[in-house]
This record gives sequence, C-alpha cells and structure tokens, in this order.
Amino acid sequence: MKKLFIPLILAFTVLAGACGNEAARQDPAANNAAAANNSAENAANATGGDDSTAAGAASGTITYPSETGPIEIPANPKRIVALTNAPNIVALNGSLVGVDTWTKSNPLFTEKLKDVEVVSEENPEQIFALEPDLIIAGSHMKNLDKLSEIAPTIIYTWGKLDYLAQQVEIGKVLNKEAEAQAWVEDFTIRAKAVGEEIKAKIGKDATVSVFEYDTKNFYVFGNNWARGTELLYQMMELNMPEKAKKDALGPGYYTLSNEILPEYAGDYIVLSQNKEAQNNFLQSNTWKNIPAVKNGHVIEIDTAASTYSDPITLEYLLGIFKEGFLSLP
Repeated sequence: MKKLFIPLILAFTVLAGACGNEAARQDPAANNAAAANNSAENAANATGGDDSTAAGAASGTITYPSETGPIEIPANPKRIVALTNAPNIVALNGSLVGVDTWTKSNPLFTEKLKDVEVVSEENPEQIFALEPDLIIAGSHMKNLDKLSEIAPTIIYTWGKLDYLAQQVEIGKVLNKEAEAQAWVEDFTIRAKAVGEEIKAKIGKDATVSVFEYDTKNFYVFGNNWARGTELLYQMMELNMPEKAKKDALGPGYYTLSNEILPEYAGDYIVLSQNKEAQNNFLQSNTWKNIPAVKNGHVIEIDTAASTYSDPITLEYLLGIFKEGFLSLP
C-alpha cells in the first residue's frame, strides 16, 4: 500500500505514513499500463455482480463494499478529494481536485497535481467548496461524519490491506480494477526478476539495511514502511540484518542512537536522504567505518520521493535499485 505518508522530520514536529512508505499516519512515516474504463457490467462484477449494483452502475453509481459497510459511489468519479491514498489514484489517472499536503509536496507527483488543491480534514468547509463527488479518508482522521455529509466518503484503515491489494482496491473505486490488477501482476514479475539479478550479484545471503535520518536521529525500517522496503524485502526477498529484523519488523521502524547504528547495518545500505535535514553523524568516523560504507555499498534515495508504496513510487525505486545494486563494486 506505504503507504500513507508523513516524513520522519515532520512526523516528530507535527504528529508522526505510506507509502512504505504515505497518507497521514499517526507515526513517523513518515511511509504503469493504460486501459479504458471498465463497463458498468465490469463494475458490477468487481463489487459482487448483484442486480442492484449493476442497475446502479447503469445509472451512474455503484455500491462499493467499504470496510465500514456498503456505500453508493459514482461509477466514474470526476471530482475526488483524497486525504489518503492519493498516489494510488494518481497512478490510475483518477480525477483529483484535492489532496493532502504530503502528496502535493512529493516531487514524483508535482506535475500531475499542479492544478490540484491542498486540503485537510481539519477544514471540511474548504473540501465542501471543491464540490467533490467522492472523498477518500483514513479511519484515524477527524470530521469523518462531516465529510460524509459533503460526498460519499470511503474510509481506509492504514495497514489493513497490503500495498498491492490497496492498489487493486482503488482500482475498484475508479472502475479500473482490471488495469490495477494488470499492473500488480506485471510489476510482480518484473520486480522479482530484478531481485534475482541483485541476489546473483551480491550473493543470496547478503543483508540489506534501510536507514533514514533527521537532524537528531537515525531510523532503521522493517519490511512495510515505504522507502522501498516492501520492494526489497517482500517482493525481492532480500535479507534484513537480524538486529533490524528483531527491532523494526514488528513496529515498522526503530529509532537508533548513533552508537548502536553499526549493529543494524547490513552488507548493503539503502540510505533515505532527507534534503531538509542535515545529520553530522554522516561525517563521523563511526559512520565511515561501517563496512558497507567503507566498501561503497550504499545506495541513496530521496526521502521526499520514497514515502509511499504506490505504482509510481515503486516503479521509480525499482529503477534506482536495479541500477544501484548492479553497478556497486
């Protein structure tokens, strides 16, 4: 899914994704093929295929089986406000009129969202003014009752669906389930193939750590917190160091002191670089003497572009990881 997004540096100053990595999380997450829209018949099949749903699709609506119960939504929504999962919608060329600030500021979506307004659940009046025909929100958000009075509001709980299932689910909402499913199947094949290439290059037993930093702290990530973690650990099946597995796999990330960071470093390091935060530890002898750093086994990614786990972000990171790992000494 990663995911819902709140960058770590902002997470500690505002609240605390994803993609894993985005998607307003309450913790530090801050975490392509074109096809025509499905017919009303396909929309009915995607939601169970009952007569009432088929009739609704024919009249411009479908019944979507959301986690809070069945909800009638436009069969082809034209004015979507996405307070969460906006990158998944962008990937399917959904018609957005409002998105959360984290998605808007992500460099991967700048061009596609240049005319889309930044909105927040804190300001339902602003959302009302955009005249949405569909709202996507997170279960942790405020004013959900008020939002549902403005337009049909689909609520998702972060982590309830994995990153691939979430994309398919958004496909159902946009009447593009077949397109979403086709991407999942194609990307899985391609990503696994790259994973095999990487393991052939670095060795099947080699370990990989994913680190990120802000001005004060470093963090090591588990396998579902964006920053490419779903791609590296779940899809490519690369190995996580035992210390990282023990401390970060459950909660998704783990805060490190500078003294113990080397204990969590694998044979290879993916370093999520926060351009808004400088950390002097990167200039220290402790960092420079980590074997992976000394051996030049560090791949850098941009934090701002890596905090979701939608198709656009995953395709972007797949290219970085393929080039990065296969060109390392």
